Amino acid sequence: MTEKAPITLPTLPETEYFESGHTACAGCGGALAVRQAMKILGEKTVVYTPACCLLVFGSTYPLNAWRTPFVQCAFENSAAVAAGVAAGLKQKGSKDVKVVVFAGDGGTVDIGVQAISGAAERNDDVLYICYDNEAYGNTGMQRSGATPFGAWTTTTPVGKVVQGKTEHKKDFPKIMVAHSIPYVATATVAFWRDYMEKVAKAKDIVGFRYIHVLASCPTGWRSATGDTVKLSKLAVETGLWILYECENGQFRFTGPSKLIAEGKKARTPVKEYLTLQGRFRHLTEGAIQKIQERIDYNWQQYSKFAASS
Repeated sequence: MTEKAPITLPTLPETEYFESGHTACAGCGGALAVRQAMKILGEKTVVYTPACCLLVFGSTYPLNAWRTPFVQCAFENSAAVAAGVAAGLKQKGSKDVKVVVFAGDGGTVDIGVQAISGAAERNDDVLYICYDNEAYGNTGMQRSGATPFGAWTTTTPVGKVVQGKTEHKKDFPKIMVAHSIPYVATATVAFWRDYMEKVAKAKDIVGFRYIHVLASCPTGWRSATGDTVKLSKLAVETGLWILYECENGQFRFTGPSKLIAEGKKARTPVKEYLTLQGRFRHLTEGAIQKIQERIDYNWQQYSKFAASS
């Protein structure tokens, strides 16, 4: 695997390419994920974004937080539009300009999946970053394929018969690994060095690259605005969100997930993560146990995958 020098705070550029003054909700994990990535990607970047929270809070006229070229796409076709531009830049010989998509989970794992799969299969030279707040946040928190089991959303209400979403979260990074693209990674905003180093690595790779960032949403998750980083940290420490990268078919755990996989760090009970969010306040002990068992199952599957990689 490609190794790069560690990223430290003193080595980060002072220039912001996604600036303050946007209109994101207080504590927005998506805004933080974009800011961290743009620190690495820099000015020679063309950004494409479909319908999502970022499109609204980052570029609602007359406001604009972007300091790079920015293009709005339709909900379903950001990967296709970006692929076309990447082909045009290649034809012009503009090898130093990076084409990047930032999209939410709805526009990625659901509505945009056809265009993403096509771009990945063709290995188009695009970096696709999904900031995952686990619902359609821009339109009022409807469930998406990325919404986890048991979560309240406006379309998975809590009642006497059904209490929250009855299906488990779609494991979309694993789907991208199955496309055999050069690079796939997961990240959170809490472990910023792990995330930014993955962005730096992906920046220099030619072909389709995919990074999936868990981005907590205080408004939709019904959590405290000051708990954004804490929740992102707990998601990893409980094992609910596994940090890894898969480069040219070689899989490895990263960050705290690597310590968990090596038996050097115990997983925190998932209840500590769930109880900080109002979207899970209705869960019974039985439902919490079901989530814990799913985490155990996922770790078994990923550990097998790592051993065979």
